[in-house]
Amino acid sequence: MMSEQYSATTWDHVRNPRNVGAMEDANVVVQAGDPTCGDTLLYFLKIEAGIVKDIKFLIKGCGAAIATSSIATEMVMGKSIDEVMMLTDLEIANALGGLPEEKMHCSNMAASALHAAIKQYQETVAGTVPPLGL
Repeated sequence: MMSEQYSATTWDHVRNPRNVGAMEDANVVVQAGDPTCGDTLLYFLKIEAGIVKDIKFLIKGCGAAIATSSIATEMVMGKSIDEVMMLTDLEIANALGGLPEEKMHCSNMAASALHAAIKQYQETVAGTVPPLGL
């Protein structure tokens, strides 16, 4: 039974996900997904002076995908972009009290999406590559 494989923390994030929603003034929006299970994740970040000032997400996915995306937002809020780049899928899973092996791809999706968001910020907002359309 799946409910026995999830910690109380995981269930709390499944039932009451944090930082859900779109963000009008995001300066980074990144989409990630896992085609094998149909999860789709959108992260919206507001990064100022290299610090994550705000983060929100929208997701279509299983409970583990919701929980990992939710706790990851809490883990990176107020952190520097360097700290976000060092965040691993294992740290996200551990913050939830662990995940079943077959659900580790969910924490990997959250970590990979955050890393992609920081790379996008560094390449566009921070100025190394002009934003699309300019």
